[in-house]
Amino acid sequence: MLHIDGSKGEGGGQVLRTSLALSLVTGQPFRMVSIRQGRSKPGLMRQHLTAVQAAAAVSGSSVEGAAVGSTDITFRPGTPRGGDYHFSVGTAGSATLVLQTVLPALMLAPQRSTLVLEGGTHNPLSPPFEFLARAFLPVLRRMGPTVSATLEKPGFYPAGGGRFRVTVEPCSALGGLELLERGALRSHGARAVVASLPVSIAERELLAIHRRLGWPWTSLSSERVENADGPGNVVLIELESENVTEVFTAFGERGVPAEVVAERVCAEAVAYLESGVPVGEFLADQLLLPLALAGAGAFHSTEPSSHSRTQAEVIRTFIGLQTRMIRSSEALWRFEVLR
Repeated sequence: MLHIDGSKGEGGGQVLRTSLALSLVTGQPFRMVSIRQGRSKPGLMRQHLTAVQAAAAVSGSSVEGAAVGSTDITFRPGTPRGGDYHFSVGTAGSATLVLQTVLPALMLAPQRSTLVLEGGTHNPLSPPFEFLARAFLPVLRRMGPTVSATLEKPGFYPAGGGRFRVTVEPCSALGGLELLERGALRSHGARAVVASLPVSIAERELLAIHRRLGWPWTSLSSERVENADGPGNVVLIELESENVTEVFTAFGERGVPAEVVAERVCAEAVAYLESGVPVGEFLADQLLLPLALAGAGAFHSTEPSSHSRTQAEVIRTFIGLQTRMIRSSEALWRFEVLR
């Protein structure tokens, strides 16, 4: 049994989610201590507990210590199997991160899967639904499985209550992937979404983007969501290039002007465009695991985040693969998986 210190590296929930995902795929049991020791409230919160329960449900695994607040669990994986699954966080905790936990195993399971996930879909500290659907899943499909996602109801922090549906057509093995060039920019656009808030907030955000980036109004759109459980505001910028699509987001906050929210997402998009890399920071974090399971692959990105370095360490612990991160220039880093 592997013994893992959950406080190392990034020190948050990613160590747990990646360990669960790799345990399901490799069949290796593990015990993890000091879970989320680096956070203000250590131990399992609802979204982390849901991830543990989801991992057990898709494989018939046994778990010890699965409770809110627990800092120590033991996970003995069963055999992943496809099927119809429904997982609910029960709070505004991220449902997209629950999917992140079980998706690698279901992409390689013998049967097709459908999943309904409920909870937060648009949280400041986790991948929003649009990033999942427009940036991450298209890259995964190039590696073999067919994975699609549909948003049925957004869930903003702190109310939650979001819901989305995912279908997974698995493959027998993931293929390697090289993503070294972005290619020409094909299209760009921005969307401002509000729920239970005046649409004028979205309009001010779009005006700020129009002035900052000079984009035509035909590439900007606003949306007022009617079925959300609580108020929320998100601004999304999508950049579609020949070889990859990236999505950047900023969330409205009480007391923060709409123009400031727009400037935040503009700054991220401009930094990405000026860097010349195909893979942004957050997509880099997501790609390391499927590339490791494929056993080969490489991409160019910016300086590795603490999440990426933690991901690489957990991968090495479970399957012995080295993830090499080499600085090629001031803004360009090469990430590659080596046997």
